[in-house]
Amino acid sequence: LVWRNAEDMARFVSLTSGPGKTVLMGRKTWESIPEKYRPLDNRRNVVITRQSNYVLPKDVLRFSSVPDAVDILKRQGELWIIGGGEIYAAAMPFADQLEITRIDQDLEGDVRFPTIDPDIWELEETVQPKTGTGFSFETYVRADMDDEESES
Repeated sequence: LVWRNAEDMARFVSLTSGPGKTVLMGRKTWESIPEKYRPLDNRRNVVITRQSNYVLPKDVLRFSSVPDAVDILKRQGELWIIGGGEIYAAAMPFADQLEITRIDQDLEGDVRFPTIDPDIWELEETVQPKTGTGFSFETYVRADMDDEESES
C-alpha cells in the first residue's frame, strides 16, 4: 500500500471482520500482508491463485478464479473483495456494493481500482473522516440490480 491511515484501517477491519464474513484476495495481496497478520483474524480468508501447488495455512481456502470463488462464497455470508487490481476487476460484475476510500492526492503506484462507471454505480453516501483531511469514505450501490441480473 502506498497510503496508510489508522482510521481507514479501522474502517476496513470493522467492515470485513466478524462472524460469517469472508475476505477474498489475490496471491500478491496475501503475500503483501505481513506474515504475523496472516491470515487476517476474525474472518475467513480466501486466496485466488492459479498455482495449484501454492501452500496456504490449512484454514485458508484457495480458488483458481474469482467467478468460481464468488459462486460458492456469496451464499455463505458477506464476501469482501480486498485486492489486488486484477481481482477487483474480475469481481466488479458480481459486486452489489463498493466501499471506497477516496484519497485526495496523486500517489505513485502500479495498481489502480477499476473505473467506477456512473451508469452502473450510484454514490449512496460520503462520510468525512473523524481524524483527518485529504480523504473520505464513499459507498456506492449498483444502480439497477434487476437489469444487471437479467443480462447474466
